[in-house]
Amino acid sequence: MSLKRFVTWFAVGAIAKLALGIFFFGVLTIPVQAQLPFLPKIDLETFKLNQNSSETLVAGCVRLDGLCIFEILDRKPNLSQRIKFTEKRLKDIGQTYFQTDDKELKVFSEAQANQQTIYVAVGERQLPVLTLNNQDALRRGVFLNHEAEKVASQIEQGLIRAKQQRQKPYLIQQVRIAVIVAIAMLLGYFLNMRWLRRAKGLKTQLKEPQEATNLSFELRQQKKINLQEIKYRLLQSMQGAIGVGGTIIILGLFPYTHTAQLWIITLIRIPLRIILVSLATYILIRLSYALIDRLNAALNSEQLDRNYVFSPEINRRLRIRINTIARLLRGIITCFWIGVGVIVALSVVGINVTPLLAGAGILGLAFSFASQSLIKDTLNGFFIILEDQYAVGDVVTIGNTGGMVENLNLRITQLRNAEGSLITLANSQINSVENHSNGWSRSDLRIPVAYETSIDLAIAVVSQVALEVSEDEAWRNQVIEPPQILGVEDFSEYGVVIRVWFKTEPLKQWDVAREFRRRIKIAFEAAEIPLSLAQQKIWFRDFEPDLLAHNLKINDQQSAINE
Repeated sequence: MSLKRFVTWFAVGAIAKLALGIFFFGVLTIPVQAQLPFLPKIDLETFKLNQNSSETLVAGCVRLDGLCIFEILDRKPNLSQRIKFTEKRLKDIGQTYFQTDDKELKVFSEAQANQQTIYVAVGERQLPVLTLNNQDALRRGVFLNHEAEKVASQIEQGLIRAKQQRQKPYLIQQVRIAVIVAIAMLLGYFLNMRWLRRAKGLKTQLKEPQEATNLSFELRQQKKINLQEIKYRLLQSMQGAIGVGGTIIILGLFPYTHTAQLWIITLIRIPLRIILVSLATYILIRLSYALIDRLNAALNSEQLDRNYVFSPEINRRLRIRINTIARLLRGIITCFWIGVGVIVALSVVGINVTPLLAGAGILGLAFSFASQSLIKDTLNGFFIILEDQYAVGDVVTIGNTGGMVENLNLRITQLRNAEGSLITLANSQINSVENHSNGWSRSDLRIPVAYETSIDLAIAVVSQVALEVSEDEAWRNQVIEPPQILGVEDFSEYGVVIRVWFKTEPLKQWDVAREFRRRIKIAFEAAEIPLSLAQQKIWFRDFEPDLLAHNLKINDQQSAINE
């Protein structure tokens, strides 16, 4: 699925779900629109860093059946107890009011010194519910008696509304709405499950190994995988949102379950915020991956396609380099978005991140002074990648260490040697590099033959075998140019050394060399040309009699002198 189709699909789905939500909330629930509670205003004071004053006045909601009726002001230590006491009184007097049909409800306030006490009367029963003082009015900029009248009116409206919600016609209407919502939940669940299975199948299909092709196709394929992964995760999140959201809506339809709805919303508030931030972070990371692949494909498409036809090696080298740079960019982007996500998550749950950021800046400054070697590693790693000294998949020799580059980032280079050991080198320690697979490779062969062998015959056999290797179907694609017979290279203890060069594809020089040695051994045996071994000649010559007698006389004289 292309990016345009994906965006179109997502927009259509979002508009459809928004229209469905407007239909339920705007059409079916018009009579009870005021009764549907919004998210409760619960401040996570325990997570905040500025809890140094117990004199600060804070607002709190007094609820009946989970719905906010009015707000009161008080100091932090006293607010929760005051709200709990008021809600208990309202519930007590409310039970009496709900169970009677003929008794009149009356809410009024009486002045007592500098306070206003609000009473609720149901028939002959009268109960004081709340006492307001000057701080409740001054904070809002009104007189105390006006504030008391307002609160009394809000309490009266709340009790009347709660009684209406317990009437049979209202409950029947809410049951109908609950059934419609439940059916919509099931339909949405099964429809989303179908989309989810389809997205999972497409994701598995995209991840299956593809036939070898050019780099542009691979980059486009990787971009599709990232976009499909985003779609799959969004559908997974939507699956959970349908169940949780539908349950919360149904609980909010009835006065007996408003409190349960409030508790669920309160419990999932912090986890939900963290989950949403995590999901947004994951989507941003995947979109960044797709953007990297899209830019690489757009910048290199025409050149890579053309070079793939005329020079597979250029395509292979660009593939290695782009994969290395892409892995590096993905690592940097992942760390960046995760850091941003952590800060945003801390912020949305109520933690003041300003001191945290200031402390992180100071620690970062101190860390920069204490980690100069890490900075050197990073700078050297950046220039290694920028200058294309080597990339993941190359065979290199760094100092006395050689192997295939298995991992490369800004800090370290990891090599896998011929014995399978993983060797890790800090980039700041890399001064010189021998790259055995950049562009092309060469098999440098030295063939020793015995001194008594006809050198012209040996060179002719070597030339013939080299030509056969370069023209063989199994090896012609690995040998770039015709082999070069350089001739007699040296006279050594092994014999006469004939030197041969094969220019090969990268990393194929050892395979070609092994095949050539096998064939040259067979050809030399057929031509009865011995492969020489290390040898040493000693010449013996006889001494003349007079010279031997003269030497013996000198030895005797020397012995006498010593005695």
